[in-house]
Amino acid sequence: MQAFKLIAVLPLVGALAACDSKQDKTVDRGFDSKHLSQLQAGIWVDPNGCDHWIIDDGAEGYLSQRLDKYGKPVCSGTAPPTVATGNYKGGSTVADSI
Repeated sequence: MQAFKLIAVLPLVGALAACDSKQDKTVDRGFDSKHLSQLQAGIWVDPNGCDHWIIDDGAEGYLSQRLDKYGKPVCSGTAPPTVATGNYKGGSTVADSI
């Protein structure tokens, strides 16, 4: 019974540990640590046709919705839905494992 409780609590502890509010979220902490502005972004179009900024540094990936100055989604039609465009894997020396 004690082992079951430990197994049930470990994921919760891990999730809470990931919520460090003091951590600088503009810096990639991967193998080749650098500021995110040094990586190259591309655009991924979601199934609804709206754009998202995408960065893939090999070990991790970053995605955020592309918004206009009023906070509304940008749906530019730059690519078909579910397709990523641009050199979003650029700026990193770490290759994808897949």
